[in-house]
Amino acid sequence: ALNPAASESAHIAHLWWTFFWVTLVIFALVAIFLFIAILRNIRRASGDPQPPILPEPTQASENRATKVVSTLVVITVLILFALLICDFFTGNAIYATPDPKALSIKITGHQWWWEVEYQDPQPSEIVTTANEIHVPVGKPVKLELQSSDVIHSFWVPNIHGKKDLVPGHPTTTWFTARRTGEFRGQCAEYCGEQHAHMRLVFVAEAPDAFSSWLAAQKKSAPEPMSDSQRRGRDVFLASQCVMCHTIQGTKARATLGPDLTHIGGRKMIAAGELPNTRGYLAGWILNASALKPGVRMPPNQLSSDDLNSLLDYLESLK
Repeated sequence: ALNPAASESAHIAHLWWTFFWVTLVIFALVAIFLFIAILRNIRRASGDPQPPILPEPTQASENRATKVVSTLVVITVLILFALLICDFFTGNAIYATPDPKALSIKITGHQWWWEVEYQDPQPSEIVTTANEIHVPVGKPVKLELQSSDVIHSFWVPNIHGKKDLVPGHPTTTWFTARRTGEFRGQCAEYCGEQHAHMRLVFVAEAPDAFSSWLAAQKKSAPEPMSDSQRRGRDVFLASQCVMCHTIQGTKARATLGPDLTHIGGRKMIAAGELPNTRGYLAGWILNASALKPGVRMPPNQLSSDDLNSLLDYLESLK
């Protein structure tokens, strides 16, 4: 959160550092005066073991104490008021009027994964992926957030503050990435057994690279190039996989689970929990709950030949 990669997170980081330094100075001053008071009492006690009898304060000392206390109260109020103003202007900067031409992305929170849909006026141009978000640097982005089951909270610390997803109450937020990089996102609201492992990959990239990525995502799944890949596609379409997943260009059109049209090109699987390697992918297919207890993907009984063919096919979907 203190390494901002977007305009909005930079405002938040600046506000945090302002609060940090102001409160640090106040803490240091209080600690110094407390130390002086303790030291004076220690010296006084060492010189005279009997506690001194304090005389009645004079009018001058009472007036001086009143002025000191009044001054400190005024300073405290001014500091709090200044911090309130900083917070107000930061909020205005973060939630300023958005660009009507912003890139629109709809994000749906599920237990326990993220569905990502790149909006487009032409339905055929809509792109659906899962647990991985790509955005162009320098272009405003509008996130339309919703939940399909329980309360989630979308948070990519380097990009923006967290935003709650409440079922039945869609919400929006905006940001503009200012530098390239790969960042991690996380559900920030407890949503069940695998809440801590409901992650996502966030990629901010140059506009040309983003355009190339988006164009590739709009294509249907590539045709199998080998006998093993063709057999893998047949295994996929003949198994229970088609009851939950979509692969564009095939008869698999279910939407209960993540879209797998380009799963071979994703960096992570299991909602950002596991690297997208052949070994982890095989384990996830055979028994996902062994790797991520509580996940709703059922186990699959496949022979070694069928499994290897299915892996060849899924790895080709880039």
